Amino acid sequence: MPVPKTETAFPWIGLVTLAGAIFVTVTSEFLPTGLLPQMAEGLNVSQAQVGLLITVFAATVVVSAAALTNFTRRFPRKPLILIVLVAFALTNFLGAIAPTYEFMVATRVLGGLAHGLFWAVVGAYPGHLVPQRQLARAVAITSAGGSAAFVLGVPAGTAIGHALGWRLAFVAMGAVILVFTALVVKFVPAVEHRQPVKTGEIPLPLRRDPTLPGVILVGMITLTIMVGHNLFYTYIVPYFTDVNGFPVGAVSALLLVYGIAGAGGLILVGVVGGRLPRLGLFAGVLFVAISALAIGLLPTEQWLVMVALVVWGAALGGIPALLQTRALHTASPQLRDLSSALVTTSFNIGIGGGAFVGALLLDGPGLRSLPFVDAAVMVGVLALLLVSDRTIRNRSARRPSIPFS
Repeated sequence: MPVPKTETAFPWIGLVTLAGAIFVTVTSEFLPTGLLPQMAEGLNVSQAQVGLLITVFAATVVVSAAALTNFTRRFPRKPLILIVLVAFALTNFLGAIAPTYEFMVATRVLGGLAHGLFWAVVGAYPGHLVPQRQLARAVAITSAGGSAAFVLGVPAGTAIGHALGWRLAFVAMGAVILVFTALVVKFVPAVEHRQPVKTGEIPLPLRRDPTLPGVILVGMITLTIMVGHNLFYTYIVPYFTDVNGFPVGAVSALLLVYGIAGAGGLILVGVVGGRLPRLGLFAGVLFVAISALAIGLLPTEQWLVMVALVVWGAALGGIPALLQTRALHTASPQLRDLSSALVTTSFNIGIGGGAFVGALLLDGPGLRSLPFVDAAVMVGVLALLLVSDRTIRNRSARRPSIPFS
């Protein structure tokens, strides 16, 4: 039986294990990013079409996450995590044997279905494990799995794909997911996610929850950030080689540098994110814009590109945790699972939309336009933050238990 979170010590082992589960699922989602040329050749399609596999994956999440979360709202959370992890492993094994591009698209749809439900459950899990004052730290720990995916997962998958072929990279990914599934069985505590109804109280419909508009606003900010980021990052490998002039053999190292910087940004969020969430988010978006602009203006200055890549990774690395923390702070207890699903949907609209916009730019103005469009979108995000911040703060002020500063 789940133990009330107020009676337990900080659940380090469970949160770290959840971070590991996030690590393998994020790596699975973005594995095609580092293998664009090999997959394009193997499936006899263009690199833009391989990039659209990210869009297909994300679009599936968008149309299914909220519905699946609502459908499974009474289902125990831990068994649900295990089911979706097994589904993730299956999609990778199927992807490894994909005979055609259309078959690969089908595996990405299945992966998107699992991913949307996975993030809705895991994104809200820290809110069920720890009290509200510890949310920033708990979310930073679980979010470290996403950063680790860019530090280790995607570069390792890219290296395996280059050395042994992209199909074996998918096989290895599926096997690692099964290992982490076993770890979740052992180390992640069960939780009671359903809120008890007091005697005589009439449960408020979710659509009438007063915190819903604030969660939707966080989702809009999330969506816009991810569109800007992914229209460039999805196609960063050909940009490195064709525009920056880096050799193909350096791609894995560059992705590793980016990922390590992202981990550093996430650590910073874990240390100060609970105290300065607004400033951290604003600064992160600003530095992403500056980095993209620097890469676009001086693409052949490889030393500058490296510096900008580090700044970009560090700035972007902390943004997802800050957004997820803001959503959990904004949402009422009964809305937390759904708020996590809405934020996940926003992430994936942004991921898929960014990959789609990037594909259009790739076939239109070309690779060199990507960083400039990224920077322009981030400037728009800064304006959205300035306009929307007062709304979120006013809602937080009417709910004293929510720290938002």
